[in-house]
Amino acid sequence: MSLDALMLADSPRLDGEDPKHVELLAGAGADLPPVLVHRSTMRVIDGTHRILAARLRGDSEISITYFDGTDFEAFVQSVQSNVQHGLPLTRADREAAVLRILESQAAWSDRAIAEVTGLSAPTVGAIRSRATDNSCQSHARIGKDGRIRPLTTAEGRRAAAKIIAERPDAPLREIASTAGISTGTARDVRDRLRRGDDPVPMKYSKNKVLPEPPRQRSAGPDLQGLRKDPSLRFNAVARTLLQWLSICDINDDQRHNLIQGVPEYRRDNFAELALVCAERWRNLAEELRQPNRNTG
Repeated sequence: MSLDALMLADSPRLDGEDPKHVELLAGAGADLPPVLVHRSTMRVIDGTHRILAARLRGDSEISITYFDGTDFEAFVQSVQSNVQHGLPLTRADREAAVLRILESQAAWSDRAIAEVTGLSAPTVGAIRSRATDNSCQSHARIGKDGRIRPLTTAEGRRAAAKIIAERPDAPLREIASTAGISTGTARDVRDRLRRGDDPVPMKYSKNKVLPEPPRQRSAGPDLQGLRKDPSLRFNAVARTLLQWLSICDINDDQRHNLIQGVPEYRRDNFAELALVCAERWRNLAEELRQPNRNTG
């Protein structure tokens, strides 16, 4: 392949190539190994030092191997190749590569990113925690085996509860896949919501609290009483409404945990959405109190 047809760009090396290493390769005399080239862009993924060495000694062509994939996959391959052989990437190069991978694939696990960059998984985790861009955070991780796993069982269960609240008739397999949990766990979340329980059992909760004392109930029917009514248990619409109400039935400790779990810069957004939801519930309550709603 003609050297003029190849593009040198998007290197993971922050300071560019090392002139001394280029001179060393140029003076070796032996044929240079093939360079890896991204087929769709003709960008050199691995072998920039070899390209510069070939030019230095007056060569016009070099052997190449094509790489097929996306631009992001090409960058990952470039990092991984420069970690495994040749002139190693510096620590700063590798940390910068971690940030770039997180910007595109925040769901990748620390171990998967460590495999690419040659850093340890704890180091990748520390870089992730320091990242100020919220896109570098995710509630799930994609491991080296390609499987999606929630950061904690509690987060996966809460994600499933949200899906069930929005789409009560969603298949368990779909709920489990979206939330990153097993089908059995998704079934347990659904059953707990139907009973009016917290979707996250106490043993999985990050912030365990003591059971709250019995609360004073109003004279009207409570959720438990409504669930025992056969006319509601076998009514799909009524069951859906009860499920939604059970999610709203939170105690003071649960409310505190919810508030603490929302990033400070997003609290106003959640507050506005909560007020919108509250207004919709108020409208529903007023309509339910109107007489003869189902006649005519």
